[in-house]
Amino acid sequence: MLLLLVEDDAKIASFVIKGFRAEGFTVDHAADGESGLAMAMDKDYDVLIIDLMLPVMDGLELIRRLRRNRIQTPIIILSARDRVEDRVRGLQSGSDDYLVKPFAFSELLARVQALIRRASGVAEPKRLQVADLVLDLATRKVTRNGVRIDLQPLEYSLLEYLMRNAGRVVSRAMIMEHVWNYNFDPQTNVVEARICRLRDKIDRDFEKKLIHTVRGAGYRLEADE
Repeated sequence: MLLLLVEDDAKIASFVIKGFRAEGFTVDHAADGESGLAMAMDKDYDVLIIDLMLPVMDGLELIRRLRRNRIQTPIIILSARDRVEDRVRGLQSGSDDYLVKPFAFSELLARVQALIRRASGVAEPKRLQVADLVLDLATRKVTRNGVRIDLQPLEYSLLEYLMRNAGRVVSRAMIMEHVWNYNFDPQTNVVEARICRLRDKIDRDFEKKLIHTVRGAGYRLEADE
């Protein structure tokens, strides 16, 4: 998958690029609206991620010009502007989605994947399931063996990331990049603490454990150890 990120904040750009490349995307980057327009007109991208407050040409004008030139590539706006009128204006300009900064990479990834599936005609899955653990993506309801499990927002994001990567080992660094926002301090032990809390809720009352520690590598969510 080929993605274009138009973002002038170097820190955010680095965070987003690194995350998507870890997911197997090829990522191009433009630091201003004019360069972004030229790149989007030149290549056939699968999705565009565009900031609003860009130098040379702002994000709204960039999107309008793309749509006037009949570029129908799915677009998601990534912006610090969080007012309802800003989101409405962004969507009316021709974008397909709008995500407010700061953000969890897992949500940005999920939204991008949804846009790509929608553009390709592939239906968005309604739920994730591993063994008797079920996560409903529409209602954000989590159950195990039919028993409701209440999770905090970050615990939910962490579980969703683990379930989307069921059977794969995900490292601490991958979890930090995908679940926490770009201001996260990598020196803390917050990942271990959240995994511990999540394991307490998901596994403690059940004989079969699903969240496994892979020594020296990270964590894996899987039905069978």
